[in-house]
Amino acid sequence: MAISPPSDLVLDVLRAADPVDVQAAQAKLKANKAAFAANSLAEAGAGFGAAMDTSAFKAGIGRIDKSAKTADMPEEYRKFEASVLQNFVNTMMPSDSENVYGKGSAGEFWKSMMSEQIADSMSKTGGIGIAEQMYSQALDRLDAKKALNAETDENDRARATGAIEDFQRRTLKTEEMKREGA
Repeated sequence: MAISPPSDLVLDVLRAADPVDVQAAQAKLKANKAAFAANSLAEAGAGFGAAMDTSAFKAGIGRIDKSAKTADMPEEYRKFEASVLQNFVNTMMPSDSENVYGKGSAGEFWKSMMSEQIADSMSKTGGIGIAEQMYSQALDRLDAKKALNAETDENDRARATGAIEDFQRRTLKTEEMKREGA
């Protein structure tokens, strides 16, 4: 019987290994295989970055196209979006990060500052559309308010004043009738 030292040695080591360690090693090999596949896709131009560049992904769900309407959006809307994003980012930060940020309240402070900076840079590069949508809605309300307050002439004012006076007379007459009847 012939032996093959390299493969027999590997098989002997595998048989002697703990099953949990074997599963962990297999998981690492699968992760390396997935990372290699992801790198290969990225090098070929078909990875995550390419998916981010597609127009369908850029539009997003409920996103509003940046038009001239939102081009001159005040900074307050972007800052509001950054504060909302900070809460999201802060909850996504790892909880066992004492080695990176430190322990206790100082570590939490540094972690909060990191999430604030991430959220601010996200909102500066377009965010998730909260600021644009809020600004667009504010402009729509302003346009609607302008449409409701269209120009009035003296005839319209006299008609409105007459309606108010008529309502007051009927209300006061009803009040007097109640008092007389009681």
